[in-house]
Amino acid sequence: MNLAKWILDRSGWKFACNIPPTAKCVICVAPHTSNWDFVLGELATRSVGMKASFLMKSTWFFFPMGYVMRALGGIPVNRSHSTHVADSVVAEFNRRDRLWVAVTPEGTRSRNSHWHTGFLRIAQAAGVPVVLGYIDYGTREVCIDRIFQPTGDIDVDMMAIKRYYQGRTGRHPEQFDTGL
Repeated sequence: MNLAKWILDRSGWKFACNIPPTAKCVICVAPHTSNWDFVLGELATRSVGMKASFLMKSTWFFFPMGYVMRALGGIPVNRSHSTHVADSVVAEFNRRDRLWVAVTPEGTRSRNSHWHTGFLRIAQAAGVPVVLGYIDYGTREVCIDRIFQPTGDIDVDMMAIKRYYQGRTGRHPEQFDTGL
């Protein structure tokens, strides 16, 4: 048993991966209401030998923290240039044979019903699926659960994705809002 699995087991958390192996994908993760979500996501994926990259505010990539974040798979995002972010992530997908990128569509740990659509645009442009995953504090489960193929209609896709997350519980439930 590896250390990550041991920590999850001892803390009462479970991890499930309900999809077949895929070389490339964008993982949509919600609810995102706490910095602990990052820790749980890292422990869960590492517990089964997986590694997912993640997008994170560029302000977290200061010295010496930047070295740690990049080693964990972090990709710094400057939110003031959102179109460049999508283009650079698509370029990473085109450059690599294997890449999983985890994205929190809420874009914040605060209550927000207006989810960002960049992850759908990235998946569409890169020709990769979106994988729906969750961190549910009510059931104490982290799960990579379902493959979602974007239709190209952002509004329809986002509505279907938000319906999927209805009933999930964040660490701070009052901060999670699908807007439905």
